[in-house]
Amino acid sequence: MTIQESATARPAGRPRSEKAEKAIIEATLDLIGEGMGVSELSIEAIASRAGVGKTTIYRRWSNKEDLIVDALATLKAPLPPLTGTSVRDDLISLLDAMRKESGEPRSRCVMNIAMSEADRYPEMMARFVKRAVEPRRKAMSAVIERGIATGELRPDLEISMGMAILQGAMLWHTKWGPAGDLAPDLAERVVDAALAGMAP
Repeated sequence: MTIQESATARPAGRPRSEKAEKAIIEATLDLIGEGMGVSELSIEAIASRAGVGKTTIYRRWSNKEDLIVDALATLKAPLPPLTGTSVRDDLISLLDAMRKESGEPRSRCVMNIAMSEADRYPEMMARFVKRAVEPRRKAMSAVIERGIATGELRPDLEISMGMAILQGAMLWHTKWGPAGDLAPDLAERVVDAALAGMAP
């Protein structure tokens, strides 16, 4: 969900200032990226960094947690277009989106800091997962399910296991793999390695 879509879901009030909203989102991400955890982050600090008043923030978000969810969601790129030409191609597209996101140092830093407090803010993180993560999971699940139906994947393949293999391999490379830029063909290599065991 984009900032604009999120804003339209809230009660109507004063006309939205796209510039102010972007400044608030950026200020939130900057403060988290500088090491300010969810617990320490305050509306006052965000307002000061964004150069707006607290009332400007509260006209858009009812509390700090809602703002953080919206801010974190902006770090997730839109789902890539899936051609449906082959399961392999679509899986590569989905995993390459993960690679590109993980290659953004700021996004990686902010997400790591925010997720470190997931246990303390389960409802907030659940909302973030529903908005930014679930659509990707559903897309991958649908691709694998289609592959089973078309015979591109084994008929006995457990969809959740296939997703775990693909996403788990990418997470290893993006979080614990060798330091440095991720290879442009990483998604392709992960998919091909996975398909060696998932194909008929």
